[in-house]
Amino acid sequence: MSPSKQPHSAALSQPRGAAFFDLDRTLLAGASGEVFSSAMKAAGLVSRTIPGEKLLFSLFNTIGETLPSMALARQAVVLARGKSRAAVQVAAQAVAPQLAAMVQPYAGLLFAEHRAAGRPIVLATTTPYDLVKPFADLLGFDDVVATRYTTGADGLYDGTLSGPFVWSSGKLAAVQSWADYHGIDMPSSFAYSDSFYDTPMLAAVGHPFVVNPDPRMVLMAAARRWPVIHLDVAPGAADASRLPSVPNVGVEIQKLVLALTHPMMFPYARFDISGFDNIPATGPAIVCGNHRSYFDVAAMALVIAKTGRTVRFLGKKEVFDAPIIGQLASAMGGIRVERGTGSDEPLKAAAEALEAGDIVAMMPQGTIPRGIAFFDPVLKGRWGAARLAAMTKAPVIPVGIWGTEKVWPRNSRLPNILNVLDPPLVTANVGAPVALSRRSEDADTRRLMKAISSLLPPEGRAKYVPTDSELAATLPPGYEGDPRAEYKRRPGRD
Repeated sequence: MSPSKQPHSAALSQPRGAAFFDLDRTLLAGASGEVFSSAMKAAGLVSRTIPGEKLLFSLFNTIGETLPSMALARQAVVLARGKSRAAVQVAAQAVAPQLAAMVQPYAGLLFAEHRAAGRPIVLATTTPYDLVKPFADLLGFDDVVATRYTTGADGLYDGTLSGPFVWSSGKLAAVQSWADYHGIDMPSSFAYSDSFYDTPMLAAVGHPFVVNPDPRMVLMAAARRWPVIHLDVAPGAADASRLPSVPNVGVEIQKLVLALTHPMMFPYARFDISGFDNIPATGPAIVCGNHRSYFDVAAMALVIAKTGRTVRFLGKKEVFDAPIIGQLASAMGGIRVERGTGSDEPLKAAAEALEAGDIVAMMPQGTIPRGIAFFDPVLKGRWGAARLAAMTKAPVIPVGIWGTEKVWPRNSRLPNILNVLDPPLVTANVGAPVALSRRSEDADTRRLMKAISSLLPPEGRAKYVPTDSELAATLPPGYEGDPRAEYKRRPGRD
């Protein structure tokens, strides 16, 4: 979609929306950090270079935001302690024209069309407010949503934030707060960003647009069918080589997903993956992990990514409906299981994938155990993996997954994506193929679940009496049953 066509048809009689623009790699052709750093040094506000600063700036310009670059940005408020706010504002004023020269050439068309439609245009950026405000004024923005530093009575920064760190969910909170204050309707609003970490903001508006996307945002845009635009080419110009051709999930998009699946995609978790060489380099394989959290999908994706192979993921519909993880499962060629329908179609689709030489990944437990059953060291599984193994003769590879429930507990509707300073450890240990009889589905399922259990850490194989709060974390939102009676939920034949 060309920039000149996207904002039309919003009648002024409808709820009033706004247009929110990210700064770095969205409005600007590159990142502003190096410009601001040079300005601070020239003004005598910074006396030394942070180790690795140039590398981080170069990485940011190439692939977008990373956890190290955001950690550096988050620590800048501490480094600003004792600096004069007025001096920073003067330095920012001096480099505003330099930043304006970096604005992508066709951004002005968007500004004009949103103004014509009566929408305020708002700069929404992690960059500190005092640094970016002169630039925003020069471009005629109606307002700025940015990270703010607290200033003391002496006019010096005191090393603390005044409000949220405007990044990821913090940016959404700041934008939402601004919209509420100004009577702006988010479903009628537009947002533009390159960054995977701006997914919360883009998802909150009715008209999200992805601009010059980073590698992870390419996948997110494909999964959510968000339009991708480039503001450095004329509207309607042929630029097919830069647009992601991913209308359907196929081998190419699976390869792209797995090539880009990296722990850096999930900065709110640490990963320890071992034994992945037990997965065959070629030919069919059924890779089976235990189920502790919706975040198990991410752990399994990272395991498969280590092999360089493609995969089909077999999971219940709730996994595909889950935010963030659902898009990853779909992009991995997901096979949706509608439990309770009695349909054999998902199993047939999985068997066809195996017969074609693909990997099929699944969680034989079928669902995340609830309540007291979550802490049972004896894992119980459904018979689907054993049936697939008997049908196709494919090897069955066990994976012991641990720690995902710390990233995304069952009683939470979303993972804790803000825990980037001390993220929990997730382990995924891949074992050797399980020796199955391929005659008894029940016996083979027990063998498989025992093999998975043997790959868990010692605490995962021992009896444990949970506290009430630990029990509560295993229950879905709105649960009204007895968490200590959940042993009654037994796996079935599917």
